[in-house]
Amino acid sequence: MDIVAKKTRSIRRILILGILSSALSACGAIPGGRAEQAQRPSSSAGLGAFDPSPSARQCFSDLGKANIRFSPLPNRQFSGGCSQIDSIKLLDVGADVTNLGPVKCELAGKFAAWTEFAVKRAARKYLGSDLKRIETMGSYSCRNIAGSGKLSQHAHANAIDVSAFVLTDGRRITVENNWKSGRSEMQFLSAIHDSACKRFGTVLSPNYNAAHRDHFHLDMSGNGYCR
Repeated sequence: MDIVAKKTRSIRRILILGILSSALSACGAIPGGRAEQAQRPSSSAGLGAFDPSPSARQCFSDLGKANIRFSPLPNRQFSGGCSQIDSIKLLDVGADVTNLGPVKCELAGKFAAWTEFAVKRAARKYLGSDLKRIETMGSYSCRNIAGSGKLSQHAHANAIDVSAFVLTDGRRITVENNWKSGRSEMQFLSAIHDSACKRFGTVLSPNYNAAHRDHFHLDMSGNGYCR
């Protein structure tokens, strides 16, 4: 009976250790605030590890305190030097945003603040209507800067291209059609462009070159470069 009892206790210890090991490996530090559960990578490419930097964790906390809904994404590396590090998926910035993929947390925070304190206010001031939707041309894209061999900030989920704004009264203000057309529309676009220049590292508009005739490029590189 002693031998049977010892074997039984040994088996129980093995099972308990196995359960504890599985539980610990499943635990991860998910930020507080209003972050949703981290998403798994859609393919086997890259690192696929949820391991945000200390600055990203602080950024997650700041977004949560600002009641901005988001989902942390795994860190990933892709061929050609492209990456998605400390990135999130924005779920709610107080207005609909179309076509927005992974963005670095710092950029997302600046974008959310720009939407709330610049775009919304300028829409009411110059256009007499509330903002309903921001239309973008995307964020992450593994590609070079046009006409160069250097990776774009889009290749690191560190840039957003904004093309249009839709108001609750049905009007649609586009960078392409209204940058130099319509007095109130021009005032609106100029005001939010100027505000963007104070928030982002680099802001490019139709004033920069023909490639930006239809959108604002916003990224966190550079040191206040504004065109």
